[in-house]
Amino acid sequence: MVVIPRQQPVLENLNTYYLDIKKLLEHFQGEIGTGGIYFKSHTAEGVIFFDQDQLLSGFLRDKSITISGHEAVERLLEAGKEHNFNVNVYQIGPEEVYYWAGIQTAEKIYKDLSTEFTDLQGLIKKMSSEKLTGYIDISIGSGEQSGLIFLINGKIKGSSCSWGNGTPSPASEPQQLLVQKTKQLGGTFNVCRIQLKNIHYDSAPVIEMDEHSETAIVMMEVLLGIFEAVVLENTKKKTDFQKLLKQNLIENADRFAFLDPFAGEFEYSEQKITFSGQVSDRDLVQGVVAVVKEMAHDLGLFSALLQNLDVWSEEYADELAVYDVNLTEIDI
Repeated sequence: MVVIPRQQPVLENLNTYYLDIKKLLEHFQGEIGTGGIYFKSHTAEGVIFFDQDQLLSGFLRDKSITISGHEAVERLLEAGKEHNFNVNVYQIGPEEVYYWAGIQTAEKIYKDLSTEFTDLQGLIKKMSSEKLTGYIDISIGSGEQSGLIFLINGKIKGSSCSWGNGTPSPASEPQQLLVQKTKQLGGTFNVCRIQLKNIHYDSAPVIEMDEHSETAIVMMEVLLGIFEAVVLENTKKKTDFQKLLKQNLIENADRFAFLDPFAGEFEYSEQKITFSGQVSDRDLVQGVVAVVKEMAHDLGLFSALLQNLDVWSEEYADELAVYDVNLTEIDI
C-alpha cells in the first residue's frame, strides 16, 4: 500500500500522458515547498515526496514489482512512458514530509506482539511515552482486516484501516475502532521506527526552511542554558557568559555570518533566543552547536558539557539526526 496523507489536494486528476513530471515537480517545489505527488492507475500506484531543494524518496508498486527509493523515483519521473497514471499533488508540512517519505524504509523494532499478552491501547501509550517516530502495524483476527497508527515523536498523527481503503485519517474514530476490534477479535502488532536521518534522494541537505520552527529555537535555547550553567559552575572567577558568548560569535563571524552580533540577527539573553536571519533551521542549529562545542573545548569543559546533555540529546534525538548534528566531534 502506498501511504500518503491525502487531505484536499492542491491539484488533482491530472494525467501523465500530458505531463512532464520533472517540470511539475520543479513547479511545486517552488510553489508549495514540501509535499507529495501521488500516481494511480488500474495496475499500479506510486508516490514521490519532495521538499523545496530535493526529491526525498519514492515508492512504486504494480503487479510485478514493489520498489522504493532512488529506483522508484526514476521510474515515476518517466511514468508517462509506461503507465497511464492519474496524478494528485498534496501539500505536506515541512516537519511531516520527511516522516511520510520514510514510511517504506522503517525499521521493525517489535515483531508479532500478540493480544494474548499485549493490549493495543497500552502499546500506543508505551510508544507515546517512548516518543516513537514510526507506526504500529495492526493485523486483526487472522489477518482479515488491518490498520496502521502513525506517530511522530510520540504524538499520534493519524491512522488508517483496511476497510477505509488504507487512506490515512487524522480523526480519532479509526484508532478507537482498531482498539475495539483487537479487543473483540484479537490480533498481532508490529512496531516500526523511522530513521529520519536516512531520508534523502540525493546528497543535498534534508531540511532547508525559511521560517524558523519553534522546535529549533527551543532546542538552542535549552542547549545554551545548559552550557551557561556548566560554565558558571566550573569557573572559579565570576564569568560574564553573555560577553563570553558574544566574543566567540564575533570570532566565528566568517563561518556563521548570521550569528555575528554586529549583524543584529541573533541575540541570546536570559536564556531566550531572538533570531531574524534568513538561513535554514539546519544551518542555525549547526552554527550554534559548533560555537558551543568550540567554546567548551577552549574552556576545557567539553567533557563536562557532554555529561550534562544526556537528557537534551535524548529529547531531541530525531531533530539532531535530521539536522545532521554530531555532538561528540569538535569541528574547528
